[in-house]
Amino acid sequence: MHSTHAHDYPACCQPDNGNSLGHNATLAEPISADGTPELGHSYTVPARCGRAVRVKAGQMIRITNTHGTQVCDTWLFNAADLSEFLSMEHARAHCDRIIPKPGDALFSNRRRAIGTLLSDTSPGVHDTLIAACDLHRYTNLGVAGYHDSCADNLRLALAAIGLRSREVPQPFNLWMNIPVKPDYSIEWLPPVSKAGDYVEIRAEMDVVVVMSACPQDIVPINDLNPVEVQFSVHG
Repeated sequence: MHSTHAHDYPACCQPDNGNSLGHNATLAEPISADGTPELGHSYTVPARCGRAVRVKAGQMIRITNTHGTQVCDTWLFNAADLSEFLSMEHARAHCDRIIPKPGDALFSNRRRAIGTLLSDTSPGVHDTLIAACDLHRYTNLGVAGYHDSCADNLRLALAAIGLRSREVPQPFNLWMNIPVKPDYSIEWLPPVSKAGDYVEIRAEMDVVVVMSACPQDIVPINDLNPVEVQFSVHG
């Protein structure tokens, strides 16, 4: 579905926040029919697209910033009940900081560990404050018509493996550089990570991890040039 103005989408077509407002290659290119990975295999999340992967409890997912310049919006959902998911507002309250560090548990909206951040080879600059970009965000930025978004990449990546979430939770925005200044204003800056930096997250329950290679090309969070990221799952 396309519109000249994102805010013109009929409310009756959106009983919740689970319907995509457009389409891209994400829908037709899952890593497998149900998102089950080949352990140790390196998969690509193409620029401007999303991917979903199943990670069993105790397994670890490594997400790599291939070029060092790309933000990757990342979500974890309880595979048995998608109404439970990684909640950054709950995670911040648990770890007592805005950005998790290696060793920190990542809490769900039911205040229990859904994952653990095991390692981070980057300088550790990520974001947990900014909502996933969506079509309405791009409309507000002056874009006419449809624009790929992290919100739609989440919806499409789940749909590609036969799943659907009723909402788009706050993502863990890997490598997104949104410094909070002394006057509490924020800036939108390019990542400070380098090519090949990665984070590793251990699943504390069976989860579906969804990643979006953020398509933002209006503000400079991806250096104005969205590119791919990579991931692999390990036992």
